[in-house]
Amino acid sequence: MTQTVETDFIALGDLGSGGKRARARNLGTLVVFAGDDLAFGDATRALLGDSLDLVQRAAKVAKFKGAAGSSLDLLAPTGVQADRLLVVGSHAKKKPEGEAEYLNLGGQTMGKISGAEVITVAFDLPGETAHPAGAAADFMLGVRLRSYKFDLYKTKKKKPDEDDSTPAKVKVSIAVANLAEVRREAKHREALADGIVKARSLVNEPANVLYPVEFAARAKELEKLGVDVDILDVKAMQKLGMGALLGVGQGSVRESRMVVMRWNGQKGSKAKPVAFIGKGVTFDTGGISIKPAAGMEDMKGDMAGAACVVGLMHALAARKAKVNAIGAIGLVENMPDGNAQRPGDIVKTMSGQTVEVINTDAEGRLVLADVLWYIQDKYKPEFMVNLATLTGAILVALGKEYAGLFSNNDELSGRLTTAGTATGEKLWRMPMGPAYDKMIDSQFADMKNVGGRNAGSITAAQFLQRFVNDVPWAHLDIAGTGMASPSGDINQSWGSGWGVRLLDRLVSDHYES
Repeated sequence: MTQTVETDFIALGDLGSGGKRARARNLGTLVVFAGDDLAFGDATRALLGDSLDLVQRAAKVAKFKGAAGSSLDLLAPTGVQADRLLVVGSHAKKKPEGEAEYLNLGGQTMGKISGAEVITVAFDLPGETAHPAGAAADFMLGVRLRSYKFDLYKTKKKKPDEDDSTPAKVKVSIAVANLAEVRREAKHREALADGIVKARSLVNEPANVLYPVEFAARAKELEKLGVDVDILDVKAMQKLGMGALLGVGQGSVRESRMVVMRWNGQKGSKAKPVAFIGKGVTFDTGGISIKPAAGMEDMKGDMAGAACVVGLMHALAARKAKVNAIGAIGLVENMPDGNAQRPGDIVKTMSGQTVEVINTDAEGRLVLADVLWYIQDKYKPEFMVNLATLTGAILVALGKEYAGLFSNNDELSGRLTTAGTATGEKLWRMPMGPAYDKMIDSQFADMKNVGGRNAGSITAAQFLQRFVNDVPWAHLDIAGTGMASPSGDINQSWGSGWGVRLLDRLVSDHYES
């Protein structure tokens, strides 16, 4: 069953005290927070009133002490105008860095609740007399992200005589002290949530549904938010000389596409746009260098970089970000076929440089090469950041906790790293240099598309760097974070939508007027 979760904010004072509310309201499941040794905030103590002693006694029996990640689930005591009372522990011995504390708390809270249709959260954390407005907004974002499910293709329904504890619609009201301020902050988070959800759903779609033409059509929907969207078909890319991108897709019956999305949030400004580029291989068999069968179904997610860029552009437009931003995605399907490119083929890129294709499964860098060149040549951006599920080597190096960061610019690299720490979408900068660059020199062409077994993620980055000229640039290898990443407080989905929060933070901190 597809579940819809709606969130809104109400005034904490409207919940009343001692169970006597200022105005009638169905609280449903009431959520309150407890800190270390069962400490409660002043508003929560007033809300529970005479029932506080009963809650404390129940907690003692259950050995609940307010530790982060723990909870106490009770039928609402007499005097508390709710059906159910959930006490959530908020005391963490080590606080998460950046905004993750409240974001994770929102996710943890939703993870503790099942079967409720109406949920009221008293956002009153013990030990904090005045929560910043952004705290409640981050909590709401955590609720939204934890609630996401992709069950579009599930058709089995519960029989009439079977219990189905999953309500079709859930309403979550978050009661806060500073209502007007929180609502202003929440507009940004709501746009962000919608962008992340869009990115996750794109990654989760099967490849027989989301092929290049269909992906481009979904990106086109951003026009409803005021984004200018241009779609380049095969003939247009042939005219531009994009032999590397087109070579990857020539073995598929699904035609390749390139999509350029432009959000002009600084109309009249002469400031250079910022640019984000995504790898969009809607399915990757490896081509003639075919992958093993085991796990190949995961290659529907080899377009997670492109999904992130679409989600980011949605978020920027929805919150009307004061920035001129470009999002560009190269969309191909890499299939084995009589017309597929072969190992040993030489292709000519839009830049004029030639590439010897040693391994047809190193295809993402070929796609990005032409898109990067097109964007730097036509738009002269302030910087370019590309995202790609590019190499298995980055998984060997960093696992699924960090994405690999490669850059030709220390300032951009530092800003990305800081944004990653703040959002919890963490980056680890990897080395680059001339010694690695020599590993992709070719005997027959200007370069080859792989440099051998060693330093695989680094030589892939060195390849991309040959197509950016002097533009500040960063490559994020998200093979470990963009799909099949570990589930956590704010994500239970196979497609994570990783990178949308990171890049939105980069823009909002440094590039909005």
